[in-house]
Amino acid sequence: MPLSTLFRKSGPSQKIHDIYQIIVNQARQPQLYTDFGVPDTVDGRFEMVTLHAFLVIRRLKGVSESSSDAAQALFDLMFEDMDVSLREMGAGDMGIGKRVKAMVQAFYGRIASYEEGLAGGAKTLEESLIRNVYGTVEPAEDAVAMLAEYLSAQAAYMTTLDLDDVEGGKFLFEGRP
Repeated sequence: MPLSTLFRKSGPSQKIHDIYQIIVNQARQPQLYTDFGVPDTVDGRFEMVTLHAFLVIRRLKGVSESSSDAAQALFDLMFEDMDVSLREMGAGDMGIGKRVKAMVQAFYGRIASYEEGLAGGAKTLEESLIRNVYGTVEPAEDAVAMLAEYLSAQAAYMTTLDLDDVEGGKFLFEGRP
């Protein structure tokens, strides 16, 4: 075995890639953009990936060591993908680190905001979504309420999923938006 392979960091497992693909597939559902009025922009798509990643990480975090490890690996993969996406969109190498750092900070802010929203009821959750998801547009009132209901339903549904299925990337979100 070459010495270089001893120090090479292995990438995320296939299961983590599967989980991330489930998140991205759900974040790409057209109804999120058509029915819920999420802006069909880079920012809007980031918000939907973030929202769905939040749901999965929330389910995984702190339940067991392996689920916490899976949550961290998912987080790492998500931001590695963001880095690659920024490069593919032509962002200069010098600015990518700062942009990814800002995205990580935004993600942490969303986690806190969505947790607070889910705990505080529909009005609090709607305010969180207006600030974050709809920050660049004026949303229709019914769109915000529909997205809040969707997020609440998905959060409740995630608690019913078998943890091994979530860790193994063998789950889907509940229905279409």
